[in-house]
Amino acid sequence: MDGVRSESVTMANAGEKILILDTQEDSSQSLVEIFRSAGYDVDALPPSAEGLDRARQLNAALLILDQCLPGVPCQEILTEWKGAAATRDVRVILIVAGGAAERALAFDLGADDAVSRPIGPQELLARVRAQLRAKRAADELRQKVAIAVEGQQIAHTAFQALAVTEKMTKDAFTLDRALKIGVSAVFIIAAVMAGIFFLYSHSAQKAQKRANAIIARLEDGLKSRQNLAADAQKLRSQSPAPSAAAPQRDELQQKADQLKAQMATADKQQLKDLQQQLADTNARLKKVEAEGGSAESIIGANVASVCLLHIAVGFNEKASGKRLRYAGLNPQGEPIQDSDGDPILTLEGPGPEVRLDVFGTGFLAGTNGRVITNRHVAQPWWKDEQMNALINEGYQPEIAAIRSYFPGSPRAFHAEIEKISDNVDLATMRVNLEGLGVHALTFDDKAADAKSGESIILMGYAAGLAAILARTDEKTAQDITTKSGGDVSAILDELARRNLIRPLITQGHVGDVLPDKIVFDAQTTVGGSGGPLLNSNGKVIGITYAALEGFGGSNFGIPARFTAPLLQ
Repeated sequence: MDGVRSESVTMANAGEKILILDTQEDSSQSLVEIFRSAGYDVDALPPSAEGLDRARQLNAALLILDQCLPGVPCQEILTEWKGAAATRDVRVILIVAGGAAERALAFDLGADDAVSRPIGPQELLARVRAQLRAKRAADELRQKVAIAVEGQQIAHTAFQALAVTEKMTKDAFTLDRALKIGVSAVFIIAAVMAGIFFLYSHSAQKAQKRANAIIARLEDGLKSRQNLAADAQKLRSQSPAPSAAAPQRDELQQKADQLKAQMATADKQQLKDLQQQLADTNARLKKVEAEGGSAESIIGANVASVCLLHIAVGFNEKASGKRLRYAGLNPQGEPIQDSDGDPILTLEGPGPEVRLDVFGTGFLAGTNGRVITNRHVAQPWWKDEQMNALINEGYQPEIAAIRSYFPGSPRAFHAEIEKISDNVDLATMRVNLEGLGVHALTFDDKAADAKSGESIILMGYAAGLAAILARTDEKTAQDITTKSGGDVSAILDELARRNLIRPLITQGHVGDVLPDKIVFDAQTTVGGSGGPLLNSNGKVIGITYAALEGFGGSNFGIPARFTAPLLQ
């Protein structure tokens, strides 16, 4: 048994040989260079019967074969290397000249994978890695099955020897029955091990596909960088969300004008009633106008302290600690996709890291650059179903970088998480302001954070980067996204340089005050999380943490008193 284990370890650590039989010399040499730079042992053989003879003599793990190999039909080669009589497990990737139909034929003939010309080197490298990973898993399980079967055979041999001795003293019928049970047990265990092998291989493929699909859904939900221009154009075509004061003021003015027109033709009794309605309307109009003037003053004094937070999230495999990457990019700069349209992911190679861009709002609220925001902004995977599904697949999310952008500043400021609340959806970050002259917002220090009906102002970066681009003209947005190559950080840096990063500001009223939340109607949406709710005195009474889908009329804030433990 020790000898078997030693041999298994040697096999597992052996180099993985790749052989290439390609009729096009240029592409063959190019592939050799790429695979060698990736650390593989690779040889390009003559695309002929002699090359195949040489390939048979080498202990290859993977064969890259041209469908148009002269003199030898592909079907014969695949039958020899992948047929039922094949004596070794060699993965075969077939190069075809046509499209989907020829790739499908390659699979029917027995190839493990198929690629069409022209060959994308990075895509082929990703496919090779996938085949070798599958082969390693299959080899490991096959070795375990062999060890288990050999162990059972040794036990069976010992059992037979014991049976010979027992035969002298025990009934032959009993011995024969025991032998049958032992042999049956051997076959059952072997069958179980084989079943485990096939189930494990299928399960590994399904797990990788699930991870690919989860990443695709996350990117779609968080607005992948390739879609920014389209998202901005869509938002630009929609009517911007007006402040609560503007339509209310216009509505009251229109009502006052209607009442005056009715008074011109009213009788004495009607006139008295209309005069009372007009007085009430003018009083409300005066109050709204006063609130509007106060809001302008509050906004001007505090807007520079409300920052946009850009959080980049990467993913590490828990078992190895390696960072999750895209297998490669196509000529358009987008991740290579599998047959289901999901990005192909890997833990090896030079592909770009998988990074999800999350946007939120924060505001300066303490000394030494302390910024208040939500916990779900600082830790985007907190209570997020899709990210937790990826965690269950064996990948741990990790903050790759946090950058903050303040209105009027032409650059980004590095930020780090300082404290996370265990009780509510709040967190603090420490931002290196490097002399930026902005003041910390003050909190309402009254016992009651807010009152129903109280007017409020909400500041935040609702809809994130796409909304900021939407507030520029289409030419400017297109110019910025094109020059940056679609890189989110580069887009934000250019927007900051042009002084185009400013929060959305909406007005409304408090609807209800509960022990753990404030309900309000000032409009917001995803991205506005962490924004301050300001009362008519310009003081923070709450922090936005939840919004109904698509600018709902009932949004939620955390009362300001819950920030005290974080700011101590």
